[in-house]
Amino acid sequence: MNIRSLTRGDGVVIGAAVLLFIASFLNFYDSTSFSSGPKAWDILGVVMSVHIAGLIAAALIVVSHALPQSPKKIAGLDLGQFGVALALFAAWTSLWYLLGDGKAGGGQILGFFSAVALAGAAVATPLVPALKVALVGPPKPQTPQPYGGAPGGPAQGYGYPGGQQPYGTQGQPQPFGAGAQPAAQQAQPSQGGAAPAGDFSPFWFAVPVARPLFGEDGSPSPIAELAPGTWYLAVEQRGPSLVAQTQDGRRGVLQDTSGIQRG
Repeated sequence: MNIRSLTRGDGVVIGAAVLLFIASFLNFYDSTSFSSGPKAWDILGVVMSVHIAGLIAAALIVVSHALPQSPKKIAGLDLGQFGVALALFAAWTSLWYLLGDGKAGGGQILGFFSAVALAGAAVATPLVPALKVALVGPPKPQTPQPYGGAPGGPAQGYGYPGGQQPYGTQGQPQPFGAGAQPAAQQAQPSQGGAAPAGDFSPFWFAVPVARPLFGEDGSPSPIAELAPGTWYLAVEQRGPSLVAQTQDGRRGVLQDTSGIQRG
C-alpha cells in the first residue's frame, strides 16, 4: 500500500467516516437526557445500515486507491466501486431514518450529514480536479530516497538521482534537449522500434498521482503503476509520452506526463 496514492477526496472520505463513527455514540433520537437516549448501537438496523456500512465503504474506497491494483472484485465491482455503492446506500438509508418520525437526535443528524459527505466525496473525487490532487505530495528532489536509499547516507545502485547512472549518463540527470544521446541508447534501439530523439537525455522524475505504465507493444492493459513519492528513470521520449523504467527493470510507456516532477 502507498499512502501517497491517496487524494484530497480520500481525505474527505476519511474525515466523514470519523464523524460517522462519533455520531454512533450520540443520541439517535431526541431525549431530555443527553446520556440516556438510545444510541445507534442500541438499534441494530441503524448501526448496520448506516454506520457500519459507511465505515466499510470508506475503508474499501481508501484501500482501493492505496493499492497499485484492486486485487479482488465484489459482485462484479472492484473494491472502490463497491465502496461507492455502499456509501450511497448508507446515505440513502440515513435520509429515510431522518425523515421517519421527526424525533431525530444529535447522533442521527450528525450521522446523516457525515454519510452524505462520505458518499458525495466518493462520487465527486473522480470528477472534480481539486479532489484528485494528491493528499501527500512527492518528496523534494534534493533529498529523494527511492529504491532503498538510506536517509542521510550515500546513494547506492540504480534508482537514485545523482547516484550510479545507467545508460551512459554521469552526474545529475538533465532535462529535455540537454546533452548528447546516451551511449547505451545509441548502441541499442528501443524495444518498440522507434528511434529515440537525438537530443534526449535520461532524467529522473516523480508523478503527482498514481499513473499506469503501458507496454511498449501498444497493449491497452497496464504492465505497472507508477506511484507518487518514488523516482523513476525516463529513458526515451515518444512524442508527448515517455518510456520509463521501474525499479524491477520493467519498461513501459507513460502516456500522461502532465505535472511530473523532474529530479
